[in-house]
Amino acid sequence: MTTDVTVHPAERHLTGPLLDARLVVERGTFRLDLPLTINPGEVVALLGPNGAGKSTALRALAGLLSLSAGHLTLAGRELDNPSRRTWTPTEQRRIGVVFQDYLLFPHLSALDNIAFGPRRRGVNRQQARRQAADWLERMGLAEHARRKPRQLSGGQAQRIALARALAVDPALLLLDEPLAALDARTRLDTRAQLQQHLAAHRGATLLVTHDPLDALVLADRLVIIEHGQVVQEGDAATITAQPRTDYVARLVGLNLYRGRASGHTVLLTDTFRLTTAEQHDGDVFVAFPPSAVALHPNHPDGSPRNSWPATITGIQPNGDNLRVQLAGPIDLAADITPLAAAQLHLVPGQRVWAAVKATETRAYPAAPQ
Repeated sequence: MTTDVTVHPAERHLTGPLLDARLVVERGTFRLDLPLTINPGEVVALLGPNGAGKSTALRALAGLLSLSAGHLTLAGRELDNPSRRTWTPTEQRRIGVVFQDYLLFPHLSALDNIAFGPRRRGVNRQQARRQAADWLERMGLAEHARRKPRQLSGGQAQRIALARALAVDPALLLLDEPLAALDARTRLDTRAQLQQHLAAHRGATLLVTHDPLDALVLADRLVIIEHGQVVQEGDAATITAQPRTDYVARLVGLNLYRGRASGHTVLLTDTFRLTTAEQHDGDVFVAFPPSAVALHPNHPDGSPRNSWPATITGIQPNGDNLRVQLAGPIDLAADITPLAAAQLHLVPGQRVWAAVKATETRAYPAAPQ
C-alpha cells in the first residue's frame, strides 16, 4: 500500500529548515552547544562517543530538558528560547519519538498503542483506531492488530513503535538507537523497512545512533559531536573520505594521523615521516585503510619508502579478516587474511615490519592548531 503524504498547514509557507535550533544545555561541568538544522524530508544522523551529548540533545528537542541558552524553532514555531522565556511542554510539541527499547504500553494491543497518540491529541476513539489500522497496514502488520507487545518479535515491536510516533503527524521524528535492541538478522531486514518509511516521511528526522552502518544507510547527512561540540558534518561520502578526529576515523574504519607536510612528505612525529601521493604544504591529515597495511617478518624487499618496524599489541577477528593492532613510531591497525596471519605466525608481542604504499594514502588540509 502506498503512503499518502500530506503537508501540515503550519509548514506550507516555510522556505527554510523545518528544524532550526542551537541547543545549549549546561549540566554541571558538561556543556552542549549544538547548532542543528534539518530540512523537510531530510534524515540527519547524530553520532558521537559516549558522553558526547547525543542523549542531551535528544532530550532537549523532546522537551524533557530546557535549554540554558540558544533557541529551538520547529515548523516556524519557537518552542524554547531562554532569552525570551519561551518554553513549550513535551505534549504540545509536534514531535514523535522512537526509543531504543520502544516503550510500548504492555497492556494495550498493537492497534491501541498506535491509536494512543492521536487520542491524546483530541481525535475521537473511532477515528484514532481507523488511523492506527491504516498504519498497521502500511507497516505490513495488519494481522497483528490485537497482539500485545509481549506477543511481538523485536522487529515487529520496532515497527509498531515507529507507527505510533508517525501517527501524530510529527514535524520532527526522533529515533533513539532504533535498531540497537535487534539481533543481526532482524536488524538487517528492519533497517531496510525503516529506510522506506523514512523516505516517505515529509517531516524532519533526527537519528541518534552509535552504529555507523545505520547512519550511512539511513541518513542524508551526518553530524558528529564530541565533548558537546560539532567536530564534523556532511554527507557520508565527505565524512568517510576525510575524517577529522580519531573517533570519526575509527567510525569509518581508517587509520588517521595529523602532521606537517612539505611536498610529498608528511612529518608525523619528530622523527617519523610518511610519503604521500598528494603534495601539500602545512598542516594536513593523512588517512589510509587497515587493508592498505602490509606486514612482513623482515624489512621488505624493494625498500618501500613507507616501511617501519612495529610490535603487535593485539589480534581480533574483523569480518573475514583479522584486525592486527600495531605499536611503533605510530599506532595503527592492519587487516590481513587468516592465511597470511598463519604464514607469519603472528602473536601479540611479535616484531614485524609494516609497509604502506604512498598511493594508498590520502592527505588533505587540516586547520592549524
